Amino acid sequence: MVVDDHPIVRAGIVGLLDTEPDFEVVAEAESGEQAIELVPEMLPDVVLMDLRMPGMGGVEATRCIAAMSLEPGAEPGSTGAERVPGAGGSSAQPVRVLVFTTYEDDDQILAAIEAGAGGYLVKAAPAAELAAGVRAVVAGQTVLAPSVAAALAMAARGRAVVPEAAPASEPAVVPSGDVAEGRVPANSAAEGLRSAPRLTAREAEIVGLVAEGLSNPEIAARLFIGESTVKTHLLHVFEKLEVSDRTRAVIRAMEFGLI
Repeated sequence: MVVDDHPIVRAGIVGLLDTEPDFEVVAEAESGEQAIELVPEMLPDVVLMDLRMPGMGGVEATRCIAAMSLEPGAEPGSTGAERVPGAGGSSAQPVRVLVFTTYEDDDQILAAIEAGAGGYLVKAAPAAELAAGVRAVVAGQTVLAPSVAAALAMAARGRAVVPEAAPASEPAVVPSGDVAEGRVPANSAAEGLRSAPRLTAREAEIVGLVAEGLSNPEIAARLFIGESTVKTHLLHVFEKLEVSDRTRAVIRAMEFGLI
């Protein structure tokens, strides 16, 4: 489903998606309100969401869609709807949101990801990148445009609190390995450093590649390891960071200065 308040832009996006043999645009919406009404009815695999629209914007619409319980047996029009094979996906597949917008504002990016978006691409992206992004998000992967990943990193690190100078008799203690390998910034708050989880060098490396938008197969090829090994490392990262998906793992790792 494509959500954009500009008819010409929306038609262009639909036209691009229609060129992909494995894609079917099942619905279009011109507002956030219309999008959340159509999702339980049309059950798309992925919603391509613009951010700034009259009325309900993309962030709030993303939050509503992420909160929907689209499970078999739920009544359409309520908080959930039954997934019908052929009507957009399988019964076990949740509706995912891929933000597709012209805006690269730090606050907008963070708000969209925290609302539950599975990825964030800008409209300057080539058609092939958009198609690959849709497939990746449907597969449960995180998609971040390089410029967005960089902005997200800067925004997350910019929220770090710079501590007041500690008395000479009470130095802040930071594990030397973490500083040497660049996983902990020197100006992080002492309290944050004490509570930050510890990632191995390989785990930090993999999360860093996830932040760059690489898929599991791409990470495996880059590091010359098996895809199953990548998945195992990510499961350990999720456990340590107390998250359940790649997007939040990246955000949490950046907040702690681990990548």
